[in-house]
Amino acid sequence: MILVTGSVTARPETFDEILKLSQEHVRRSRTEPGCISHAVHVDSENPLRLVFLERWADRAALLAHFAVPASREVVKALQSLAAETSSIDIYDATRIEKL
Repeated sequence: MILVTGSVTARPETFDEILKLSQEHVRRSRTEPGCISHAVHVDSENPLRLVFLERWADRAALLAHFAVPASREVVKALQSLAAETSSIDIYDATRIEKL
């Protein structure tokens, strides 16, 4: 499984637009093959920061997601509205049973 975390921090005047774009992106991404889960959350310590949590079946599914034109377009749009550089981290994860 591939785990993706990311964040984008909005300017006060761009938060509503960033949230709207992010929610649309999440809903669309959930329909893609190999998407296990895809969510966006408001950071409880910085209400202008949105945090993305994604789980993909494998690397191929994630690469296919990145190749979708709408995915590339939303990244460009978010970058233009952000207060600072956004972040993304990708992990190859193995689920472990409860300890």
